[in-house]
Amino acid sequence: MISLFFMQLRAAEFFAGIGLMRMGLERAGWSTVWANDIDEKKWEMYRANFNEGSCEFVLGDVHNIDGKDIPDIDLATASFPCNDLSLAGARHGLAGTQSSAFWGFIDTIKGMGRRRPPLVLLENVAGFLTSNDGNDFRDALLALNELGYAVDAFLIDAVRFVPQSRQRLFVVGTKVKNDCLREVSPMLMQSDLRPPALADFIFMNPEIGWAIRDLPSLPSPSIKLQHIIEDVPLNSELWWSKERCDYLLNQMSEKHRAEAERMMAGAKWSYGTVFRRVRNGRSMGELRTDGIAGCLRTPRGGSGRQILFCAGKGTYRVRLLTPRECARLMGADSYKIHVPLNQALFGFGDAVCVPVIQWIAENYLNPTLQALRDLPLALPQSRVNVTYKEQRKPKNHKA
Repeated sequence: MISLFFMQLRAAEFFAGIGLMRMGLERAGWSTVWANDIDEKKWEMYRANFNEGSCEFVLGDVHNIDGKDIPDIDLATASFPCNDLSLAGARHGLAGTQSSAFWGFIDTIKGMGRRRPPLVLLENVAGFLTSNDGNDFRDALLALNELGYAVDAFLIDAVRFVPQSRQRLFVVGTKVKNDCLREVSPMLMQSDLRPPALADFIFMNPEIGWAIRDLPSLPSPSIKLQHIIEDVPLNSELWWSKERCDYLLNQMSEKHRAEAERMMAGAKWSYGTVFRRVRNGRSMGELRTDGIAGCLRTPRGGSGRQILFCAGKGTYRVRLLTPRECARLMGADSYKIHVPLNQALFGFGDAVCVPVIQWIAENYLNPTLQALRDLPLALPQSRVNVTYKEQRKPKNHKA
């Protein structure tokens, strides 16, 4: 068996954002040779962190990309927009203005013809699983089947690697020949990677061509919020005024206010995060004190910016999380940040968690690619269970 160490692992990064997918893959031995995004502000952050000469970056709409222009690659990644799939959005699904970019990705891969990569990796919010009663997820997987990929799906919460609650749904498509796919009983052991809702979806959709890989357990969380906090001087303008701090405290419910006062009464400094949410028509401050930050989001209209609450020794102080703290919550402490606050928050709020991607590459992508290169006509059945039946055309895809 030839070690992947001696092979060049080439990836194309669709919906590249600020490049955290690339950073995670690089930690597992991959080279990103082509990337695309439509957002010029994110591209500004991307190019400040990566050598432009090592990767062709195409700034523009994915619908305008011709598959013939994509170089030869082993992996195509797609963290396509979640706006229409998120539980926090209007849930227009894959037919929505933003999330329909998925079909542009599919058309581009289709346009690569025989040069389609052996592996595809999708990433999106957990709401993708239930969008449009599961039909959007089903159509996306069937679209990958039509391109010759058997599919697998799993959920990973970034909290296993960093102190941020950020659950994301991942799909791996593995290129196989139809004559190698045969119906077998899927291995659907429920686990932290495939919880009941996802296992049920797999079980209830046998028409999809599945390739379910047995994966190791995720690591146990070890880093807490306190470990990623920057040492910001007390005289910094980042700290809020007393009036603004008191206003936030008065926005808390009785329960959250009591927790804040408990923190203030402590002999040592402790840390929590606050999100403002509208409850019964009123803006409320919700305090989280379990050592885990809430999910980083993109700030729109002043909302979505996560607040740091520091308390102890009879007092408290408040400020927004800094861009560096956001980078650390994404496992990207080495990331160079030379842009305004909101631009940085947008970039990290739309990105992937770096150590999660590294874990997927090391435990899924790398061994699967090695198996495909050593056994080009089949997947190793000792590790993978495959099902394949007649497919139906995804209903949302307009040719």
